[in-house]
Amino acid sequence: MTSKKTNDGAPSADETASTSETRVFACQDELISLFETLINVMFCVKDSDGRYVEVNSAFVRRTGARSKRSVVGKTASDLFIAELAERYEEQDREVFVTGDPLRDQLELIRRPDGALGWYLTTKIPVGDPTDRTSLVGLVSVSRDLLTPSDENIALESLQHVVAFVRENLTASIRVADLAKIASCSAGQLERRMRKTFGQSATQYVLRVRVETAARLLIETEMSLVEIAAHVGFYDQSDFTRRFARLTNETPAQFRLSHQEIAPISRAT
Repeated sequence: MTSKKTNDGAPSADETASTSETRVFACQDELISLFETLINVMFCVKDSDGRYVEVNSAFVRRTGARSKRSVVGKTASDLFIAELAERYEEQDREVFVTGDPLRDQLELIRRPDGALGWYLTTKIPVGDPTDRTSLVGLVSVSRDLLTPSDENIALESLQHVVAFVRENLTASIRVADLAKIASCSAGQLERRMRKTFGQSATQYVLRVRVETAARLLIETEMSLVEIAAHVGFYDQSDFTRRFARLTNETPAQFRLSHQEIAPISRAT
């Protein structure tokens, strides 16, 4: 059946209804209906073979597919470029092997307009965590960490923290230092950072380092050693390891594959 859209572009009942006969847990339909209301959160259910059993519309948009029916039953390798698929499947294997959730994985993506974007991903196994052989699938939630407005940053008194991080990437930046700049405790700072940026202070610092490095890789001819030092990584090896973990590309591969794409827009 061809999926229908409402006049305002929202998914119709046909589109929000279950698209798969496979059920991983009892409240699957209710959960997918709930996540349909969150336009900046990607949600999916996978079976133990890595096939997508359920996805919400935000996930469909991320894949570039036209409908849920063209996603359900596929694997990450069917829907994403090899580098991304490998990373997603490696995360899935870790969940299934350990039986433990994978929480708050910071992931760098490139949006259709060429700008860098960030997602925070959590994957939770479905089944009895004390018996790994009983795991029947996993649920995954990826939240788009949209860049907050200057007004929101100021509202939480974080403008000086943001400026300090940008201006001191070559230095070792501690949470205690940032808390002092924000005139609050470390715990209060963490709450403000998560409320404003959706991530911890440490994750925010890493985010700015990697965004700056990515921009330099694309827009300059600086060497990897120079970039590593400029953004505050210990050395080129540390830079390569951390950068590849977030992007699934080494800095050299990222430079080669992205220099011809539209310039990256500045992110907060």
